[in-house]
Amino acid sequence: MQTIGLLGGMGWESSAHYYKLLNQGVEQRLGGLHSARSVMVSVDFAEVSALEAEERWDEVAAILADAAKRAEAGGSDFLVLCTTAFHRVAEQVADAVDIDVLHLGDVLAERIRERGLTSVALLGTAFTMGRKFFSDRLEANGVQVLVPPAEQHDTINRIIYDELVHGRVEDGSRKHVVQQIHDLWDAGAQSAILGCAELELLVHQHDVEVPLFGSTELHVAAALDRALA
Repeated sequence: MQTIGLLGGMGWESSAHYYKLLNQGVEQRLGGLHSARSVMVSVDFAEVSALEAEERWDEVAAILADAAKRAEAGGSDFLVLCTTAFHRVAEQVADAVDIDVLHLGDVLAERIRERGLTSVALLGTAFTMGRKFFSDRLEANGVQVLVPPAEQHDTINRIIYDELVHGRVEDGSRKHVVQQIHDLWDAGAQSAILGCAELELLVHQHDVEVPLFGSTELHVAAALDRALA
């Protein structure tokens, strides 16, 4: 079994979800008392979030590159960023180490294409929805991306940062996000990505009619495929 390097702390709820799913997945695949070999290096979410808000991406990259180096030094065979938004600096992180970074965008695009689908609704933080760094990665892999209207970005962002990051799951927020997914389905999306780990705590497949791709679940599955190959 290879050792999975986890870059976490963005936020801790997301990192905890990654860790839980990794260990549950190893137990399911290998049985007995098996658990995942992993090294997690967590950053201070407040620090990197403040830098993100000020568009100081070189500094964000430096912090995550340092975390990646520490994970590599701890014995990691490859890296997983336990976040979607901070994939904005995934290439800089990859350049800082001698091990691979398992990019979430590549994982999702492959799974979407395996289902015979070509378009997807992307929901996540306002930054993920409003910028092209993640959509471009999906579209480079042959998947068309639709996002909610710009006026909805702040509302979804508030749900993530004011509620889900703190472990609060509200029915009204679930209904709002589900409505956004169905609106994008009407606009031509064949499926939907929950492009933020915290959203997977809020919306589940039984809540929507379109195929739902949970970014964390699929990222973890791909990491386990690699670690256990």
